[in-house]
Amino acid sequence: MENNAELILQCEERAKKWLTPSFDEETQKQVREMLENEDKTDLIDAFYRDLEFGTGGLRGIMGAGTNRMNKYIVGMATQGFANYINKAFPGRNDLSVVVGHDCRNNGRMFAETVADIFSANGIKVYLFESLRPTPEISFAIRQLGCQAGVNVTASHNPREYNGYKAYWDDGAQVLAPHDVGIIDEVNKVTIDDVKFEGNKELIEIIGGEMDWDYLQAVKEAMVDQDVILRQKDLNIVYSPMHGTGRVIIPEALRSWGFQNIHVVPEQMVIDGNFPTVVSPNPENPEAMTLGMKLGTRLNADLVIASDPDADRLAIVCRNPKGEWEILNGNQTCMMFCWYIIANKKKLGQLKGNEFLVKTIVTTELIRKIADKNGVELRDCYTGFKWIANEIRQSEGVNKYIGGGEESFGFLPFDKVRDKDSPASICLICEIAAWAKDNGKTLYDLLMDIYLEYGFSKEFTVNVVKPGKTGADAIKQMMTDFRNNPPKELGGSKVVLWKDFQKLEQTAADGSKTPIDMPATSNVLQWFCDDDTKVSVRPSGTEPKIKFYIEVKNTMKCANCYDRCNEEGMEQIEAIKKSLNLD
Repeated sequence: MENNAELILQCEERAKKWLTPSFDEETQKQVREMLENEDKTDLIDAFYRDLEFGTGGLRGIMGAGTNRMNKYIVGMATQGFANYINKAFPGRNDLSVVVGHDCRNNGRMFAETVADIFSANGIKVYLFESLRPTPEISFAIRQLGCQAGVNVTASHNPREYNGYKAYWDDGAQVLAPHDVGIIDEVNKVTIDDVKFEGNKELIEIIGGEMDWDYLQAVKEAMVDQDVILRQKDLNIVYSPMHGTGRVIIPEALRSWGFQNIHVVPEQMVIDGNFPTVVSPNPENPEAMTLGMKLGTRLNADLVIASDPDADRLAIVCRNPKGEWEILNGNQTCMMFCWYIIANKKKLGQLKGNEFLVKTIVTTELIRKIADKNGVELRDCYTGFKWIANEIRQSEGVNKYIGGGEESFGFLPFDKVRDKDSPASICLICEIAAWAKDNGKTLYDLLMDIYLEYGFSKEFTVNVVKPGKTGADAIKQMMTDFRNNPPKELGGSKVVLWKDFQKLEQTAADGSKTPIDMPATSNVLQWFCDDDTKVSVRPSGTEPKIKFYIEVKNTMKCANCYDRCNEEGMEQIEAIKKSLNLD
């Protein structure tokens, strides 16, 4: 109780600093209400820490407070970012950045605040006229030769969140040494340092021309246009989930040659409250309900959606019974990789220096596909900045042909350096067209891959632990797993333990060898003698710890899929028990 009293006192002291003229009346009013409320829960959550400017930027619940997304926290982050850019490029007077935002509440206000602060620090700003997809922001940074960029988005988080993604000159989210350098600068800034008064002469509004350039670039992800021309009437239903894909994605599909595109009208409405879904996350099957209803009515071949900032995609196809089957992110990624390899090979487009990238928590079946076809596959950490890092390191030497992660993100070309749903959605429609051309559906294609490479069932367990107590609990869980790693998982013997914080792996005989990765990361992985793989990592953007479970099976026929799925789930439940996740 004493500790709690001390914490309340600290939060009250921090909150009182927000009752000065540096903060507007509305903010001060919200802070006063928290201070006067007998229940100190909101006060503690809003002020127990500073919303951390991490390696990907900011993400948090909107509202007043140091641990909240508001124009003051955004302002201090941007001032620190501007200071770092000016230091990183000394003596240059032509510095520029791109600033964009998605459909979220306060998005435009935050974006204009960011633009004002950069311009007040002598940095030219290309500000998008209205909401745009995250991948287009990444593309614009490269296209305009900018030194950095910011996109105001909380991606697929619930409606009460907003966020701030920081990009560097290659169009990727910042990595070392810039991430640490920016964080250092941000941490030095006080509210009085922030230059909120913008220099309008240094802010240029961009829009339509960049859309055109981006759409032209997206066409580079196309593998076989002939297949699209033959199947131009592929019946497609698309939803932007109230977000930024609403104009760009139907236009991109048309530019590829698809002519039979239907949109979910209720979800074409721009709305940061996401009224038609519980959560605008393509990983949640519920978010696809309206699309599937329309797909049923129109007898569509497939239903696709993008999340609010249009970097992730979701795909729904028909199974042999004609029912809708939602593909998971691992299946999607695997299908992309299979198709890119198989059809580039068939068309003579592989020269031998190509590579694919997947994250360490994504299905190992992709490695089997790449190995069998003699294509290099690289593993990297979760987060597209690491995939972008592989592209950057191999530029001009090896050819990047695709990369993705299990959380519904894929990038099929290298003109963008973040997840790209417009390009990926166009490509999955090409894959569906190719399947149809061969008398198959996407579902049939998935079964073909399982039959050739073996069945894999993946499942993610999210353990949510909000607030300070939650953060402490997550930290403790990781410590406990490090100190007492599991020897078996659901009856399967663990034969390899990987600790990416130590960059060390331990074999069953106790021998230790180093892991070759570009940086350390708070991730643990365990591999079993039956190819079961479990990965554990705290989320970098949400108050939760994630367990990624992958189990294997042999699938002898397409009709065995349901049985393999059931057996896979039984095995996963046993693993959850082993880890006390029930």
